[in-house]
Amino acid sequence: MKVDTQQGFADGTATAVAGSNEFPVKMDGKNVNVFYGDKQAIFDVNLEIRERQVTALIGPSGCGKSTYLRCLNRMNDTIESCRVTGLITMDGEDIYDPSIDVVELRARVGMVFQKPNPFPKSIFENVSYGPRIHGLARSKADLEALVEQSLRGAGLWDEVKDRLQEPGTGLSGGQQQRLCIARAIAVSPEVILMDEPCSALDPIATAIVEELIDELRQNYTIAIVTHSMQQAARVSQRTAMFHLGELVEVDDTETMFTNPSEKRTQDYITGRFG
Repeated sequence: MKVDTQQGFADGTATAVAGSNEFPVKMDGKNVNVFYGDKQAIFDVNLEIRERQVTALIGPSGCGKSTYLRCLNRMNDTIESCRVTGLITMDGEDIYDPSIDVVELRARVGMVFQKPNPFPKSIFENVSYGPRIHGLARSKADLEALVEQSLRGAGLWDEVKDRLQEPGTGLSGGQQQRLCIARAIAVSPEVILMDEPCSALDPIATAIVEELIDELRQNYTIAIVTHSMQQAARVSQRTAMFHLGELVEVDDTETMFTNPSEKRTQDYITGRFG
């Protein structure tokens, strides 16, 4: 699935943001196309995800933003009819190369889904499951320390430290989503993908998760799909606008929301379609 990585963007969009070179490219998609059977869902997308920044993917329903996000940790491999072409690299390495261990890739590129999906296990087991199967803890004490560290990282430790053996499904929706974030960071990923992580949450829980995202970007590279323009403006440093499977433009978030280059972006942000 190699392509000519020197090929530029046909319309000049999606060029690197001026002044953002201090944030190196962590994941890079070039000429990415996605097909479900005969139907094409993504068309020649060129998009960089920069280290220790939050990149928001916005656009109307069905525009391909979640499909593109799932390309970044090969979640689309689980769909039999799905085919991905183009080149997607992480630290310069083709993640679709046959030699790549997909299980290891998904540990390096964690994912948090739209609806909280804790395992039907205890809070402790939810967080310790990944480190255990990846052999990241040598002893019970190591595992306990890793669970505490991950729950602290997700801003949940103080709320659950006395109930670690209770079911994760017994937490509130916002707490469940933070438990899923703790579960994702427990295996020390480099990138965290978030597919509308707040869409099932109330405004207070949403605010807590947004604050957490801002803290997490100090240590992780984050790509987030969101339908909320306000959320994209609050949590991201770069924003990519998708429409009908195409990447319309990408720029730093402030520029995108105040002076977009493309009329489709302007129309979407101002609510003329969506």
